[in-house]
Amino acid sequence: MKTSNKLFYCLSFALLMATSGEAQFFKKLAKKAEKAAERTVERRVDRETTKKTDQALDSILEPGSGGKQSPGNPQGNGNPGGTVNENGTSNGPVTAGPKTIEVYSKFDYVPGDKPIFYDDFNDDFMGDFPSKWNTNGSGEVVTVDGLPGKWYSIANRSLTLPNLGSQLPEDFTMEFDLKVTNLTRNTSSLATLDIYLSETPNLTTSESNVMATLNFCQYIAVGVKVDNDFRDDPSPITNTLQRDLREVFKDVAHISIAVNKNRYRLWINETKIVDLPQFVVRPNQINYPKFYVSNIDEQGNKERVLIGNLKIAEGGVDLRRKLMSEGKISTNGILFNSGSADILPQSMGIIRQISQVLTQDKSIKLNIVGHTDSDGSDESNLSLSENRAEAVKKALISVYGISSDRLSSEGKGEAEPVADNNSAQGKAQNRRVEFIKK
Repeated sequence: MKTSNKLFYCLSFALLMATSGEAQFFKKLAKKAEKAAERTVERRVDRETTKKTDQALDSILEPGSGGKQSPGNPQGNGNPGGTVNENGTSNGPVTAGPKTIEVYSKFDYVPGDKPIFYDDFNDDFMGDFPSKWNTNGSGEVVTVDGLPGKWYSIANRSLTLPNLGSQLPEDFTMEFDLKVTNLTRNTSSLATLDIYLSETPNLTTSESNVMATLNFCQYIAVGVKVDNDFRDDPSPITNTLQRDLREVFKDVAHISIAVNKNRYRLWINETKIVDLPQFVVRPNQINYPKFYVSNIDEQGNKERVLIGNLKIAEGGVDLRRKLMSEGKISTNGILFNSGSADILPQSMGIIRQISQVLTQDKSIKLNIVGHTDSDGSDESNLSLSENRAEAVKKALISVYGISSDRLSSEGKGEAEPVADNNSAQGKAQNRRVEFIKK
């Protein structure tokens, strides 16, 4: 009997423990299921939140897109050519690809007439860091298949600046060619080139500066961001000017900047994007240009940011008044393809101003004189300078309707240099065109 009771109690205890263990097992299983359900809900919420966030960003960055992406297809407003507002900026599409001088006939950028710095990197060895620059990161001189000349490839997360040797004046211009390689829909939305005009030549941006940011994202159209930062400025400017530049940045783009005291303007190719009359709060604190590259995938996507033919010049003033008052102007802002008389379209801002003088005063007649550097023979340079002067004359006639009997042209080759032909900067000064009232 005692043995039976003991057996009963043991069996009862075992059943109780089994029931308790099973209950604990199902309780743990229920908790796991609950946590799994929570994670599923969280993932679903994350997906929905991400989707809504993307749609919100799309509505901000691409108004009217309804959240649907259409890379390479700019949003229109029923006016394919766009409109030009009161300060000269255009809301039309920025065109990519080869340009003609007719496309640039309304281009109003006028480069300065006194060179400060010029670098085409032709004096540097391939693979070397360019000799006229400084950086806190890295970079190298490269060539690109299908493109002429050498380029400076700025490494990711590198701040770099040209060694000017002096501060920028209050009135100056800066222009360069820009090429970004291997842009795709995988390019980061934060892939950018920051163009600073800054206070010191130090490798820092923690100082007074103005900045324009070019964004290379291909998934959505971002545009150009502008910021200024001056100590104790009660009204700093921060804005993003929405433009679809995706196709533009797949090709070589020409960037032009003009600063006239407080006023800041920026063009991409023939289109003015930025015109801010009070952007440079304190002109005396804007002394050095700097470039910063970020979020470029150099290894995975083989993306690179390249700049070429950087030219900085003092001036950018109204050549019309100078021609009217002095009767003569000389400019190296009219550019040609190397060794030819083919005018580069971005030179049309100067030719346009000359045409305005001739249109305003019908009595004026001009002689156009071409000059070259010393590269090549005397005979070829004389012929080249004559052909270039004649090309400018033909542009005034064919594009702006100036009567041919009011214009003459001649060339002087390399005979009258104004600078040393032993440096790239000196050669750039000697390649010039003069307009002389007769």
